[in-house]
Amino acid sequence: MELRYGFTTGSSAAAASKAAILMLLSGKIKEKISIITPKGITFNAEIKDIDLDLKNFKASCAVEKNGGDDPDITTGLLIYSRVSVEERDGDELIIDIDGGEGVGRVTMPGLDQPVGNAAINSVPRKMIENEVREVAELFDFKGKIKVVIYVPQGKETAKKTFNERLGIIDGISILGTSGIVEPMSDQALLDTIRVELNQRKALGEEIIAITPGNYGQEFMLRAYGYQLDRSVKCSNFIGDTIDMAASMGFKKMLLTGHIGKLIKLSGGIYNTHSKNGDARMELLLAAAIKVGIDAKEGRKILDSVSTEEGIRIIKEAGCFDAAMDQMMDKIMYFLNKRADEKISIECIVYSNNYGLLSKSDGAEELLYSLMNS
Repeated sequence: MELRYGFTTGSSAAAASKAAILMLLSGKIKEKISIITPKGITFNAEIKDIDLDLKNFKASCAVEKNGGDDPDITTGLLIYSRVSVEERDGDELIIDIDGGEGVGRVTMPGLDQPVGNAAINSVPRKMIENEVREVAELFDFKGKIKVVIYVPQGKETAKKTFNERLGIIDGISILGTSGIVEPMSDQALLDTIRVELNQRKALGEEIIAITPGNYGQEFMLRAYGYQLDRSVKCSNFIGDTIDMAASMGFKKMLLTGHIGKLIKLSGGIYNTHSKNGDARMELLLAAAIKVGIDAKEGRKILDSVSTEEGIRIIKEAGCFDAAMDQMMDKIMYFLNKRADEKISIECIVYSNNYGLLSKSDGAEELLYSLMNS
């Protein structure tokens, strides 16, 4: 049975915001609204809990988060938007977006939003702004519009997430890059990986490149001229993909990926989904301690909310190269242990802010062999 896709909290917030500003500027109740997600799929949303206050120039409403068949704890939450006119008859249109009750607040560096901002990520912010701007321009409105996204059940729901550990307090995050949630069961993902590996093998390929996803595509293109689309996407199933590739008779494998995923391999975590284990900062600290970082700097790594921030601390402590080599030694140990001499594996690890972090001895040679084949 085909699984139903859903829509992100970002899409829900954008749809609620569009409905609220439309009701405020038109003076008419709007019970349904449509937006186009970044993926190009139309979201037809039902508008709930409408409160239109024309006297005080404000309106609020909600859209229920519909995750489709994806098992997401935010499914069923009401995502509200309260839109108010702060200034009228201005020279330009100004849209101010913030979070209210149940939307987390960023307290640590290294995330999508700076410290102090509501945890409304960049793509949802742009979606909200675009929808509000489109309606405002339709009514030729110029002035300042305030948009506040809030989720009454968000604070309680956030306790079931990693938000607090990431330094996002008092609520959930408003997320989404495509605007839609594309559910897929673990078995369906594994079946997809197997099919693609089989296709490559049927074409006579002896070397296979894998990557968890397209995260870091710009780096691989800039550094090596390599398109990540040429790699098989293994999602979180690195260990299973090694097993499948070995059983199919591939001779060599190149794994490339962002440190946020691959650091987990240095602890023998072969399925990198957070539900199976999230020891990123602990493993990064272990590599740094092994090469002599002091306790004070080590504690800063543990207090970091992202591997990018942890790398910055290691760099400033002056042990970057040694720590990254140590990390790669551990990654290669566990990759080779899983491969069990049935397939030869090389690895490249990078980050968004710092580019290449480390590579195994034969990684670049294997990459160029792939590119020239």
